[in-house]
Amino acid sequence: MAQMHKALKAAGRAPDAAYLTAVSKNQPWSAIAPVLAAGQRRFGENRVQEAMERWSDKRAQYPDLELRLIGPLQSNKAAEAVAFFDVIESIDRDKIARAIADEIQKQGKAPVLYVQVNIGEEAQKSGVLPAEADAFLATCKGYGLKIEGLMCIPPVEGPRGPYFALLKKIADRNGISHLSMGMSDDFETAIAFGSTEIRVGSALFGSR
Repeated sequence: MAQMHKALKAAGRAPDAAYLTAVSKNQPWSAIAPVLAAGQRRFGENRVQEAMERWSDKRAQYPDLELRLIGPLQSNKAAEAVAFFDVIESIDRDKIARAIADEIQKQGKAPVLYVQVNIGEEAQKSGVLPAEADAFLATCKGYGLKIEGLMCIPPVEGPRGPYFALLKKIADRNGISHLSMGMSDDFETAIAFGSTEIRVGSALFGSR
């Protein structure tokens, strides 16, 4: 957290301009519990079922808990995802957008929604391509979805700054203010380019 605040100060941004999501996916509870006890309340999970098993009985104890789905979502899990998560960061294709829109109508509740952008156009990663992002955001709006943020995972090799700058550009021209970008090894750079939330796993929990 101190490193994040230092990066915000270096970027000339307010101390509360970005916040931390602890990436708890695949972590044992023995590793998560101390982080939760220390006051961290935002956690990122990759799989719907795993998150439900881990967190369902913690909701009453921690009413300010915020659970974020940061992994790929299958359409057959849309109902559970809408019901369980506070934020879904990984909307990346028409089928998922339609499924989530349907579930929001059925359930009468809506998590905060982000579109995932495959910012490096990598075949092995999920996300809408940058050139198709504007059209996809318009499609989501047509389904009645309010997209409040964009998320990306840049390529491992090479500088990350240009990818973060591109995501910020897409967000700005679409009137989107939340940017989920930056992880344990590049969050300072992401903050310099306007990230509003960073996703940190190994820096908090250690390498798996």
